[in-house]
Amino acid sequence: MSGVSYLAMVQWRAASMRPPHLAAINPWEGVSDLYREMTHHGGIPESRFLPMWQSRRVPYSGTRLEDLVAMAREHPFDDAYWQSKKADLSRIEVPAYVVASWSDQGLHTRGTLEAFTRIASPHRWLEIHGRKKWEYFYQPESVDRQRRFFDRFLKGVSTDVLEWPRVRLEVGDSFYVGEFRGEGEWPLARTRYQPLHLDAAQAAMELSTAAESEVRYAADAEERALFDHRFDASTELVGHMKLRLWVEAEGSDDMDLFVALQKLDLKGEVVPFSYFNALEDGPVALGWLRVSHRELDTERSTPGQPRLLHRREQRLRPGEVVPVEIEIWPSGTLFHRGETLRLIVQGSDAYRYPEPIVTMAHTATRNRGRHVIHTGGHYDSHLLVPVIPPR
Repeated sequence: MSGVSYLAMVQWRAASMRPPHLAAINPWEGVSDLYREMTHHGGIPESRFLPMWQSRRVPYSGTRLEDLVAMAREHPFDDAYWQSKKADLSRIEVPAYVVASWSDQGLHTRGTLEAFTRIASPHRWLEIHGRKKWEYFYQPESVDRQRRFFDRFLKGVSTDVLEWPRVRLEVGDSFYVGEFRGEGEWPLARTRYQPLHLDAAQAAMELSTAAESEVRYAADAEERALFDHRFDASTELVGHMKLRLWVEAEGSDDMDLFVALQKLDLKGEVVPFSYFNALEDGPVALGWLRVSHRELDTERSTPGQPRLLHRREQRLRPGEVVPVEIEIWPSGTLFHRGETLRLIVQGSDAYRYPEPIVTMAHTATRNRGRHVIHTGGHYDSHLLVPVIPPR
């Protein structure tokens, strides 16, 4: 089996059933957790891609169709319904050539990488790029790699597949500019997590903690909180990031937080990246959280990747300040000396496009009043970044 997007998603389920005639798979960017990666980002319901996907793109039947949009409304938590959509990835044992991208923030990026880490295939390889998924799938070099993989495991032809590095990834510099290299594992074992402490008073992220301060913005307007960190030396950030915030809602009992990371060049201009297959002005990475869904899965969370249970709501009381941990989806970016990592926090999607451009959107938010972000002192708000030292 081989294919992109939906044609990759079905491979997880098929391979987990272990049919005797399935010899090898090539999942090319495919969601593996429908709830977290497609219908409810951080617990916030997705309202644009899913209806389009259901009405025009994928479902077809001679009899009945499942109304996934209606089911998403009826099942706001990660319950048995959503569990039924997940393949048991640990049962996948066939050879697998898995391809992911940094550029599918909000759709396939997270799920493809999650699946690679959980499948049991003794012969498995991962490739991560930062380009447009369908275009990259059809590039002659990509087609040749697919052919070499399938020649080896379908025909028994002696190719160089067994000599491939376990992981081949691209570290992006800007849109369609980056370098590929081989690595031994995913996530990278030599990752050094560095906290960048938020300072609301200076709109900055620093290596040391600042005095206590706060920033406020209108939750349902074109307002945002910005935090910048300038790199004194060339730095690679590859992997998951985590944003820890202390937050308060004024005028509401819930908050929908939208997080974006950008790269700024030496002139302070935003550096664009490939985004969502067809777009060319995208972010470094994205994250989301409905604060009432902040309860962590303590058994599965790691220091660099928080995982949420999504089983119940914990609404906020007036004046209550709570800590939250926001998973920021994986990315791979090079920052040259003097370039800046910018963190954006706001109450709506940071990247929005007019229809019919295919992208994600979240219009059914609970935001009203003002959001307050507390930093410094007692409030250890910080962005945890995955610094990759040279080998």
